[in-house]
Amino acid sequence: MRRNDKEITDPEVIEEILNHSQVCRIALHDGEYPYIVPFNYGYQNRVLYFHSAASGKKISLIQENNKACFEIEYGSQIVRHEQACKWTAKYRSVIGYGTIDILTDPEEKKKGLDKIMEHYGKSKVNVYNEKHVKDIVILRLTIEKLTGKQSGNWEE
Repeated sequence: MRRNDKEITDPEVIEEILNHSQVCRIALHDGEYPYIVPFNYGYQNRVLYFHSAASGKKISLIQENNKACFEIEYGSQIVRHEQACKWTAKYRSVIGYGTIDILTDPEEKKKGLDKIMEHYGKSKVNVYNEKHVKDIVILRLTIEKLTGKQSGNWEE
């Protein structure tokens, strides 16, 4: 990281970002250009879970190359100033790298669904229709590298 003064080194702050943000963006390999997709997600122990359609561009790309980069931001806002060059942003974010697996085991799928539902406030006790579980796709991104960055005064 170029700006050491903006690096988040406290693991608790990184966990807060991962646990309380709303959207995770995943960048996948797509030939000459990356392909980026926003997801709702669930998180636990350096693993991100996503619900996906069973087919389409992102699934094809993951099947070709399951390495991914992701970004999650938390509490971002623009900080205005009278002088144009003094505008800034207040944010916290994480960027990470990992591998994505397409889950096939029904119990693993349910675990992923539970984490996604829990992330958005649903209770931990969920009942799933077995046919629906069989038909849905749950992606699991195992985090291999992770960095955090912040800007602005977070002590306020």
